[in-house]
Amino acid sequence: MIVDDSAVVRQVLTAALALDPEINVIGAASDPLFALDKMSKMWPDVIVLDVEMPRMDGITFLKKLMAEHPTPVVICSTLTEKGAATTMQALAAGAAGIVAKPKVGLKSFLQDSADNLIGTIKAAARVNIKRLVPRQLTAGVSASISAKLTADAILPATSYAMAETTDRVIAIGASTGGTQALERVLTALPRVCPGIVIVQHMPEKFTAAFADRLNSLCQIEVREAKSGDRVIPGLALIAQGGRHLVMKLSGAQYHVDVVDGPPVSRHRPSVDVLFRSVAKCAGKNALGIIMTGMGDDGAKGMKEMYDVKARTLAQDEESSVVYGMPKEAVKLGGVDKIVSLDDIAREIIMYGRGR
Repeated sequence: MIVDDSAVVRQVLTAALALDPEINVIGAASDPLFALDKMSKMWPDVIVLDVEMPRMDGITFLKKLMAEHPTPVVICSTLTEKGAATTMQALAAGAAGIVAKPKVGLKSFLQDSADNLIGTIKAAARVNIKRLVPRQLTAGVSASISAKLTADAILPATSYAMAETTDRVIAIGASTGGTQALERVLTALPRVCPGIVIVQHMPEKFTAAFADRLNSLCQIEVREAKSGDRVIPGLALIAQGGRHLVMKLSGAQYHVDVVDGPPVSRHRPSVDVLFRSVAKCAGKNALGIIMTGMGDDGAKGMKEMYDVKARTLAQDEESSVVYGMPKEAVKLGGVDKIVSLDDIAREIIMYGRGR
């Protein structure tokens, strides 16, 4: 079901999805109230939803769906700062993915990006909807994790020896469901922990808003990566949408480069690109973590990390929204340990202490 107040968007999306015989558009509506009337006759597997609409906005509709009839939702949002910030609210409320639409050139853009649109919808159709829990329901969980870590005295409250983590780095890759999963992990980390580099599959323009949201919630600093940024304790760098992130070693310091290039493993940024660069420059001084997501991006890169004696973790099937990327990494034999989402923060902290 397509829900968008623009007739042009509804027509173009419907035409783009008609290119795939496995997708059937059962209807299109100009706002959520019309959509609910149509869906009462046949409920869709996935809803493609605009954010700004008359009578009921997309965020309100999404929250209503997640509370009353949980259904995978793909947000169709504009490539603007305002659109990106609003989309972050939708992801926190349980949206499964994002499709970007620019303010101009909509028809040609969506036609050229039909493969990405179709792939995003198919990924959404496979999610474990129970794992797409709205942020307000998980805030207490994250807080309890943080409290437990502090209570266990895994890290001293003060005077943590920075030298212990200077040469240790964490590389994380995620896709579908990863925005919520990363929030759970990063908000549970204390202010001082090893430097972190992250690839989360997300369109251009949205990663800055995602990083800003996480930065407002976390004790650590989180920001979108720029070329030349150092990888230092207490800082998480998130790859820019539409560009690859690679880590390099200069003297005794790690830093990142943001580079152009073709998609790798069908993605840009690609987890494989990041993991391979980490394997090359950090070797055994790195911890690689592959999290929820459809496909196999990151599996080969994680195997390369494993082969150079880096420590490697995969999120388990039970806690994953889509058990695709972790499953493929396990199948390739590149994973030391399979862990639940709620245990990943603990693993990061223990690794930072040299354990």
